[in-house]
Amino acid sequence: MTRLAALGLAAQRRPEGWLIPAAAFSSLEALLEGFSRTERQDLLAAPCQSGGQPDPWHTAPLERWLERLESSWFVAATGRLRFHVQPIADLRRAAVYGYEALVRAEGEHGLIGAGALLQAAFAQGQSRAFDALARREAIRQVYPQLGPGQVLFINFAPGVVYNPDVCLQTTFQACREVGADFSRLLFEVTESEAFPDLAFLRRILERYRAEGAQVALDGLGAGHTGLTYLAELRPDLVKLDRALVRGLSTDDPRFPLVQALVAYAHSLGIRVVAEGIETAQELQAVRELEADYAQGYFLGRPAPAPGGLTAEALARG
Repeated sequence: MTRLAALGLAAQRRPEGWLIPAAAFSSLEALLEGFSRTERQDLLAAPCQSGGQPDPWHTAPLERWLERLESSWFVAATGRLRFHVQPIADLRRAAVYGYEALVRAEGEHGLIGAGALLQAAFAQGQSRAFDALARREAIRQVYPQLGPGQVLFINFAPGVVYNPDVCLQTTFQACREVGADFSRLLFEVTESEAFPDLAFLRRILERYRAEGAQVALDGLGAGHTGLTYLAELRPDLVKLDRALVRGLSTDDPRFPLVQALVAYAHSLGIRVVAEGIETAQELQAVRELEADYAQGYFLGRPAPAPGGLTAEALARG
């Protein structure tokens, strides 16, 4: 009560808790700041039903409700999804192998990035629906822009796929709508969350492959992608975590370690993408590692349409 009074919140004490009017919601962020991260999870809130009583079925941490209030723009944004694309270079041919589709949305003040969209989807309880929508729209919007033989990299979060046979049908339907060659689609497991158990993740990847698509794991050497996942899942591609590549040179102490990771992947028949290439030195290092592909600002920044590789990258080809 002391904290509520200090903030000037016109809260009413009731047997079931404190009733805070909508006009005072803007002060709730300041209220949260008075609690530790651990305590915040115990500060629960629920919306009122039509009779003025709290709805126990929708009780959640107050912090989560504030995130929902602050992301009220999310529903409208899902109707305005756009994609930037970033090239992935084939290091042997010095040419574009494919493009990764990176989700954006048109907002009132410019484009909304993927991080904000994913956070808002989680706050709104729409992670599963948003992931599926982003996959479908990436295929519809980006695939028709690709050049002959180029591959479309599409991110997906495995934790939102509760049944591969059910959840992926709309994705496959979008592929058929644009006449996509499934062999030119590559579905990439993102490292934004811990992967589900190996058996279930294998089911998801096998379902994509059954349609003729390729699959990839992200973040080898960091995050959730370990050597066990490579051996058990045998994806078509794996992406080296950018932390392993940042500032890398052939005389770097990390070089033998990264070289061993690349060699191990190759021994399993898995091709390797080096992420986060920002300098000519890093590009030369990953060539020496015998990585198959590379991606990063030095090769090409995300852009609204496919634009090929940078002149600097081509000059190093």
